Amino acid sequence: MVKYFACVGHLKSSWDQVCIAFWERYPNPYSNHVLTEDIIFRDVTPGNCLVSRRLLTKTNRAPRWMEKYLPVTMARHAYIIEDSIVDPQNRTMTTLTWNISHARMMSVEERCEYRINPDNTSWTEINREAWISSNIYGLSRAIQEFGLARFKTSVTKTMKGFEYVLAKMQGDTPSRTLAEHAAERARETALVAKEKAKGLASQAHKKQQYV
Repeated sequence: MVKYFACVGHLKSSWDQVCIAFWERYPNPYSNHVLTEDIIFRDVTPGNCLVSRRLLTKTNRAPRWMEKYLPVTMARHAYIIEDSIVDPQNRTMTTLTWNISHARMMSVEERCEYRINPDNTSWTEINREAWISSNIYGLSRAIQEFGLARFKTSVTKTMKGFEYVLAKMQGDTPSRTLAEHAAERARETALVAKEKAKGLASQAHKKQQYV
């Protein structure tokens, strides 16, 4: 069984501006989970469409309840493929994104279409669809529910990141303050330190068992 999700979003910027921001959106304060981005293919079709493929590296932290079912050596990073087609004639940009890491545990495929908002031509409309599946017997439903909740949170951050980059492009002051950014980074640092401390404590406990 596959979880399906669809939503429509709007950015208060022109289609041209959004297309430019799409390539400039990393890094931004809402994308700390995106570690690297690399263009692995790019071409212009005879119809003057720009076709690209990017490889993204993102953090891949699993929820605590799921960790006991995963191999200890499982990477905390995930690799994502992002295909995109920019059609300047029809004024559309279509993206297809999917994970190539841990796909058996959870596969997330996303399709987005960026087009001019028919009700306000100075805005951009984003039609987003996602398919979330898992092949882990006995846990697939729980994993899909987790994946859907995480995806919805990711969509919110993606839209805020877009707005942040667009505001910078247009010379406005981004809505997010440096204090908010610093607070989030501090929380993330604290969580990392907590997990590291737990790991060291666990190692120390194991050593004591063998003494």
